[in-house]
Parts: sequence; structure tokens; C-alpha cells
Amino acid sequence: MGKNVAEQLVEMLVEVGVKRVYAVTGDSLNYFNDAVRRNGKIKWIHVRNEEAGAFAAAAEAELDGIACCAGSCGPGHVHLINGLYDAHRSHVPVIAIASTIPTGEFGMDFFQETNTIKLFDNCSYYNQVATTAEQVPRMFQTAVQHAIHKKGVAVFGLPGDVAQMDAVESVTSMQLFNNKPVIRPSDLELNELSTLLNGEKKIMLYCGIGAADAHDEVVELAGKLKAPVGFSFRGKMGIQYNNPYEVGMTGLLGQPSGYHAMHEADVVLLLGTDFPYVNFMPVKNKIVQIDEKPERLGRRAKLTMGLCGNIGDSIKALLPLLSEKKDDSFLKSQLEFYQKVKEQQQGYVKDQGEENKIQPEFVAETINRLAADDAIFTVDTGMCCVWGARFIDGTGKRKMLGSFNHGSMANAMPMAIGAALAHPQQQVIALCGDGGLSMLLGDLATIKQYNLPIKLIVFNNRALGMVKLEMEVDGLPDNETDMINPDFALVAQAMGFKGITVARPEEVETAISHALKEEGPVLLNIMTNPNALAMPPKIEWAQIKGMTESMAKLMLGGKMSEVLDTIKSNYKHLGEVL
Repeated sequence: MGKNVAEQLVEMLVEVGVKRVYAVTGDSLNYFNDAVRRNGKIKWIHVRNEEAGAFAAAAEAELDGIACCAGSCGPGHVHLINGLYDAHRSHVPVIAIASTIPTGEFGMDFFQETNTIKLFDNCSYYNQVATTAEQVPRMFQTAVQHAIHKKGVAVFGLPGDVAQMDAVESVTSMQLFNNKPVIRPSDLELNELSTLLNGEKKIMLYCGIGAADAHDEVVELAGKLKAPVGFSFRGKMGIQYNNPYEVGMTGLLGQPSGYHAMHEADVVLLLGTDFPYVNFMPVKNKIVQIDEKPERLGRRAKLTMGLCGNIGDSIKALLPLLSEKKDDSFLKSQLEFYQKVKEQQQGYVKDQGEENKIQPEFVAETINRLAADDAIFTVDTGMCCVWGARFIDGTGKRKMLGSFNHGSMANAMPMAIGAALAHPQQQVIALCGDGGLSMLLGDLATIKQYNLPIKLIVFNNRALGMVKLEMEVDGLPDNETDMINPDFALVAQAMGFKGITVARPEEVETAISHALKEEGPVLLNIMTNPNALAMPPKIEWAQIKGMTESMAKLMLGGKMSEVLDTIKSNYKHLGEVL
């Protein structure tokens, strides 16, 4: 007996390196599920929500280069969308199998019918539905090529009746062409760039995820130009380690040193970064951007030059054209300032807080100190991103995953699922906000079902902390940002694994140390200070004015205790403002 389309599809997934399918089975997806079971080379991961499955696939794809998730017709498709948006905007290759109603029922408002072409069009590079067996292998090979080479999501629509059809061998190529071309600017462009860099005294390099694989080249370039090196959040783990020229991050999550170096430089060289915040970009110096995707050039700042190239390839071609600079005064001054910033940052760590108001900076620094050199961290959007950005250090082996482009809540825990399944030998630590964890709480059961040794550290500040800060700096009293949470430790216990609440600062180090040594999953519910703020590296007068107005409105509204707690918790920031 010949194989059916579902079996053919599974064989193709195996061939391109897919190890798991994250999905909730049912209806039109059942024949695909059965083909996965009978093949035996791919593991079906039964998540509780398809959104969690898409987040998990996004994490696995970022770590390993390809991953797969699936959703059955109608609601299964809709649940996938948020995680697929995240994967697509993070530029990681994810294959999404969107099984659909039978082809004979298309266009007649059938039960659970969705138009997958319209639904997934904005979060994919490839998005088609196969309606014949002949189409399947050719379309799927094309889908994989799009995902790998365009670096994003490919959606393959598979009607339930097509999945059952007899497979038809393709008349075109079936293998994955996983090319690694050399991409760099032309000789003319490189000569122009070298002339510019050789003629300027103060140069700063700012690196994103596109430069993460070019660590050694970046360090060599910085040494030759005597240039301080800053980085985006996604670029941090790949650029920070063993880098004597690094001065930290800028942006909302960053430090004054990164902002200062960028604005003091005569030339800023943006390497593989699509840094989003225009208000943190300098406007009075020369900016050069190099990126593999030329459509990204110039959309964050006015450029003196915009060049297309892989960062490693481009730097290798550029280095022989540069003269080594002798004057390192600019570099030294920026490094000295960065050292002061790091010393100032330790002030937040030393203030450990009090019962039920543990300082989150202290918690993050403790995690950083105790975690393994090759740990994989996932961070929720919001304040957890701030603590991860400022206190989790790169080692050259660590990875940091988050919803850095899409900015979704609830990503840390499901991303940890994907990371733990793909890399069971490594420590996986999820920095979860209480708001984020609450959104996909059901997938704690997935962690238990597969006994994944994830360590969930919940920064439980009983509030939407970043939203609260956003409202206050705009002069608005925070409204409906408070959260009445369940006891997350008891929820973990109800799910079948260890959960512990940490309420006092003196318990933090022991609790984290013991959790990291546990073989199975652990949830630490750490009661952090809801009034701890994260000030950006550049504080505008409008922000000070807004915060003052919001505090006044809170006082007039009878919330004097909250105002006093906020001031008490953040007195350390006064030195940065004044």
C-alpha cells in the first residue's frame, strides 16, 4: 500500500530537520497526527493552547534554525496567530501546518471555516492551501525554502480530505537548498566607507542580532577603530562576552553609557540592527547602517551611508582598508563612564527590599550569578525585559529569547518549553511576569506532561508594571494595572510540580540555588516590589513633569501610601536625573 499525503508531509519534515510538532490535535489535523505517530521520528507535543505551541516553535527555531507548529481548522488557526506574528517579526524559520475543512465545503460558511490566506497573510512569507495531492510536495518544498531563506513563517494549508489522499511524487526538486552565500557591499562602497572611518576620530559600533555570529570580527573592528561597542537586547548575548570595548545598551531598556557613547560619537556604525526607537537615535552625527536586508536601511534614522551585507562578510572585507587609530581617548572615556554606570547599577542590587517588596534588580542579579554559563533564558515582555537586559550577562554560551520585536506578553513560559525540548542538556530559566504567566497558565500542564526541567521565576509585582510606568510618565495615574493573582506556587503544585513562594529578601538566594539544582520543573513565586521603576537612559523633562503630575493625581485620589512607596523604592534614580 502506498503512502498518503499526510505521511509524505511528515517524511519531508523529517528530511529538513524538524524534530517536533507543537499542536492541539483534532478534526482535520487527525490524519497528520496519525502520520507523525506512525513515522516515529518526530514527536507530537500536546500543548494546551496553539499560541503556546507557536511561541515554543519560535524559540526552537531561533535556537536550531527550523521548527514546526500546527493548528486545526477555525479556532486552532486563530490561536496560532500571536505566536506566529512573534516568530515572523523575529525572523526565525517556522513551518505552520494549518489544517482546514474539506475542500468540498470551501466558501460555504461551513463549521469552523476560516480563510487561511487572509488570516495568515500578514505574518508569513509563504501562505498557500493545497487542494490536490499533486500540489503538496511542490508547495511544501517551496514553503520550507521561504521559511529558511527569508527567515520567517511559512504557512501550509492542508485540508483534511487532502491529507488522506494517496501521495503523488513531485516532478521537481525536493531537497532543502540551505545556502550560505557571501554577502557584502561592493568594493566601491567599502572604499567610501573606509575613507569615512579613517577620517573620523570618534566612532561607535552599535550591533544587533544580525551581528551576533560576527563577534570576533566586531571586536577586531572595534580594536582597530578604538570604538566603543553597544548592542541591542537581541544582540547582547552574541556581542557582550569577551569584549573589552562594550559599553552596554541604549533604548528604553538600556543604560546611560550606551546612549552617551552613541550621541558623543562623530560616526555611529549600525551593524545588523533594526533598533526601533527613533527618539533614542542621534541626529547630529553621521550614521552608517549595514544590513542583509536593504529594505531596512534608513527607516530608524537619517543615514550618511546605507549598505547591504552580512556583518561578518562585510567586516572581513572592510578591515584591510582601515588604518589603525592611535588616539583611544574617546574609547577610554566611554569605558570609564560605563564602569561608573555598572557601579551605580549595583546600588539597586545591594538594596534588597523588604518582605513582599523584594527588589527585582536583586532577584535578577542573583539569577545571573547562580545560573549556568550555558543557560538559556526566556524573558516576558515588560519589566522582566528590563531586568534581563540590565542584569543577565552574556558568556558566549548563554542565549536570551523573548518577544523583542512583536512585544507580546505571555511568551517566556511557552518559549521555555520549546527551548527545554530542543536542548534538554541545558539549564532553561524563564523570567516571567505575573501578568504574562496568567495569560497562558494552562500550559504549565504541558511542562508537567513532558517533565521539562524548566525553572520559572515569577516576578510577582501584582501589577502590569511597564504599563503602570508608561501611564505615570505620561502624567496619568495608573488605572486598572493592579492584579489580583492566584498563589502561583500552589497553581504549580496543582499542576504536579514544585512551587515555592518567596516573600523575604533573605530567602531569595537559597530558593534560586535550590531550584536550579532540582532535576524537574520548579516555579518560584517571588513577591517583588510593585513600585520599583526602570528609568530609561535618557530622562526627558516631559517624563519628570509627567511623573510629578501622576504622583499628584494619586495623592489627590487618596493613594498617598502608593506615592510614598514609589519615592522610597526609587530614590536611587535621583542621582541619574539630577
